[in-house]
Amino acid sequence: MKTNPVPESELRIVTDNMPAAALRCSRDLRFLWVNPLYARWLCTTPEAIAGRPMAELLGARAMRELQPCIDRVLNGEPVDYERLGDFPGLRRRWVRSIYTPTRDAQGAIDGWVAVGIDVDDRRSAEEALRDAERRKDEFLAALAHELRNPLAPMRNAVAILGRKGPLDPEVAWSRGVMERQIDQLSRLIDDLLDIERIARGRFELRTERVPLELVIDMALESSRPQINASGHHLSVLLPAERVHVEADPHRMAQVFATLLRNAAKHMPERGSISLSAAVEAREVVVSVSDDGVGFEREAEPGIGLQLVRGILNLHRGRLEAKSEGRGHGSEFIVRLPVAAGEPVAAPAPRERRGADQQVSLRVLVADDNRDAADSLQRVLALYGHEVRVAYDGSTALELGQQFRPRVAVLDIGMPGADGYEVARTFRRKLGSEVKLVALTGWGQEADRRRALEAGFDHHLTKPVDPGTLNDLLLMVLDPRH
Repeated sequence: MKTNPVPESELRIVTDNMPAAALRCSRDLRFLWVNPLYARWLCTTPEAIAGRPMAELLGARAMRELQPCIDRVLNGEPVDYERLGDFPGLRRRWVRSIYTPTRDAQGAIDGWVAVGIDVDDRRSAEEALRDAERRKDEFLAALAHELRNPLAPMRNAVAILGRKGPLDPEVAWSRGVMERQIDQLSRLIDDLLDIERIARGRFELRTERVPLELVIDMALESSRPQINASGHHLSVLLPAERVHVEADPHRMAQVFATLLRNAAKHMPERGSISLSAAVEAREVVVSVSDDGVGFEREAEPGIGLQLVRGILNLHRGRLEAKSEGRGHGSEFIVRLPVAAGEPVAAPAPRERRGADQQVSLRVLVADDNRDAADSLQRVLALYGHEVRVAYDGSTALELGQQFRPRVAVLDIGMPGADGYEVARTFRRKLGSEVKLVALTGWGQEADRRRALEAGFDHHLTKPVDPGTLNDLLLMVLDPRH
């Protein structure tokens, strides 16, 4: 069916009243016509613009910025871009422009039609959101740093008590309480940051094909001290056949350890916890149940469970929570896909040096938090190391030349010279003679990358377990590391 063309007068009604700037330009870069809104952007009238060169009205700088888009549209390509431009009637604003090529009767491109939309309010709102997210990230990182700093000397002091030989039963009990509470605070800080990373899509997984039993063993090792401290009975039932999952083993162990610790925490002493696993329709189903206080359905989520759900979602898994109400215990069920392919053998555990193996290393500890530095010096000395302490970067650099440490454990935010500068100087002057360990309250992935770029061999987040740090120091003697 033949259609009649729309009269120009009707098109003019549309363009003159549309809430967007509209114009048509010729191939020789002249304005053929513009609508009233675009004319107002330039503080003139449509009649005063028609027929004039674009450069005359927009200026040489604007033409240089627009030229790539003009070249594209004159080659027949539709163009859609956003630009921060200066318009006399708008001042400096973000504008979205859409260019569509036009053709003459022979089909040759003779110019283009452009539609412009003021998007400055939207861009400002987006920038405000990005700025708010950035400030929130900085606040959380700074909060974690400030919370971790006092935990470091507390953990070192508790470790010193543990290395001093037999203790009064009351002192031993108190030390155990402090260890558990420091661990809990440390995990809470990490959990808060992990939840934020998951929400922002910045949570990194290092997945591999891993036996379920290995993940469960890692979770049991992490949670057993809290379970044993309350005298709980734990039963574990795993499938007779080895089952594999595609997972980040450390993150998945974190899931099960969180569920086990929650069970131990929300139950009177000498309760019962059960962990069982089975395979159902190509899914691994792991249940953690207890006979503790239970929960009302509307009160089930918490920080730990938010993190558990987030990690499971990234593994294509899910969490189910069940309870008959207060006083009736609870059950948490994890469902994960079974890994495809044939089973493979579990990796052999790496040999670990005994905690009581006394090997003396020259260690430099540098931290402007005197309690953290002094307590770490004392605990490392109990492990048999020769330790020197500096409370600022400048002193650390001087001691480095005099003491020539085998290992330097450096805080990052020190006066005089920060940890990055000290590390770069040590690496330049001492080369591979010294192993560099960053021990800091800054624990984001960007902080780890920056530490490695500065020359550090390892990045540890406060508060670190002194035994773990000692194992790391002893790795210096192993030529494989």
